[in-house]
Amino acid sequence: MIEADSQNLLGQINEEWSLIENHHIERTWGFDNFEDALEFVNSAGRICEDEGHHADFELGWGRVKVIIWTHKINGLTESDFILAAKLDLLD
Repeated sequence: MIEADSQNLLGQINEEWSLIENHHIERTWGFDNFEDALEFVNSAGRICEDEGHHADFELGWGRVKVIIWTHKINGLTESDFILAAKLDLLD
């Protein structure tokens, strides 16, 4: 995907997502404790399973970082931004 297309799609999801080297997108959510962060990961994981498209998660006390790209092509596709938009609904 060319960077102009990535930027256009990035503008259609939550502004907290970042485009990294036109390879992947990432966003970090903050939580009051570990339990809430883990619950978010489980909810997001169910969305990934339903979509058949899996994000990478970094879970820590009070935070979750989500990193999305299409592993098969080692880059971004429109489906990555669709998954991000669905995860935005968990806010």
